[in-house]
Amino acid sequence: MYKLFFNLVFKRMDPEQAHHLAFRWIRLTARTPVLRTFAAAALAPRYKELRTEALGLRMHGPFGLAAGFDKNAVAIDGMSMLGFDHIEIGTVTARAQDGNPKKRLFRLVPDRALINRMGFNNEGSAAVAARLAARVPVFKTVVGVNIGKTKVVPEEEAVADYVASTERLARHADYLVVNVSSPNTPGLRNLQATESLRPLLTAVREAADRTVTDRRVPLLVKIAPDLADEDVDAVADLALELGLDGIIATNTTIAREGLGLKSAPELVKETGGLSGAPVKERSLEVLRRLYARVGDRLVLVGVGGIENAEDAWQRILAGATLIQGYSAFIYEGPFYARAIHKGLAARLAVSPYATLAEAVGAETRKAAQ
Repeated sequence: MYKLFFNLVFKRMDPEQAHHLAFRWIRLTARTPVLRTFAAAALAPRYKELRTEALGLRMHGPFGLAAGFDKNAVAIDGMSMLGFDHIEIGTVTARAQDGNPKKRLFRLVPDRALINRMGFNNEGSAAVAARLAARVPVFKTVVGVNIGKTKVVPEEEAVADYVASTERLARHADYLVVNVSSPNTPGLRNLQATESLRPLLTAVREAADRTVTDRRVPLLVKIAPDLADEDVDAVADLALELGLDGIIATNTTIAREGLGLKSAPELVKETGGLSGAPVKERSLEVLRRLYARVGDRLVLVGVGGIENAEDAWQRILAGATLIQGYSAFIYEGPFYARAIHKGLAARLAVSPYATLAEAVGAETRKAAQ
């Protein structure tokens, strides 16, 4: 039914307008007790065998919503109602910004992919912090906060910009993510170079510890699939050196060649980050490389092209403790998380692993032997 609705309605709408329409429906349902209860029962069944502990946090399962869908923390309960085990809001910047000019979001339907050049459109860290502070949760869920650089801030002032967001948001975050990998903010990806990343992550860690004194807020960094292998290794080594808690692999790609894209050339040529199925293989490669480098010393979060339970299971076997989705949700609809949970439980049941934690990295370890 969802796919029929997508083809008849959403496919004919501007992608950003369709996003806002779906967002309003999700929020309205979550605010209506009867509808909320019915939706959660249908879409978010819990599987005891999928319970996950990561980053010092307990979650119903390993599958969460990637950053980018709920930029301003307005639908946390709605997305939890749909079955996501953790919700990563953002990307949030220190200052409010409108993002890039429209049109800036494109569907590549034959490729089950999206291209976006949104440009971190959000209300700013002060407004988002106030919303999180006032939130009365309906569902108990883990909330990650993803922070990025304000576009107008020069690269040499990026550290102070991230610190400002950290000071406002860290106390409201179950975990914090430094995003240095979006292709839609000029100069942002330059911060992935270790000589720039080291002072940035050090300053954010210090700001989080200074701001939140009653607990340690886990800190992760999100990297691009376009990094060369030696740069992936360098980020992994830096994360260990600085005592980070995890790495998210990966963000969107600027690549187009070699991906076998089937969509119309005028769409493929649009600038911005490509997400969805075409990113799957490279994201998996980066994840395997990271796990081979860091093992279980860091929590790895696999994201990029996770369309179904088999994709999710492969990320776990490759080394991901947590997994995230976004683009496939647009194509699969409200039963997306439910299908992944059901499929993961089925695969675990017939696997040689007693627990999900035991499966994490199993195939990467086997390949290294």
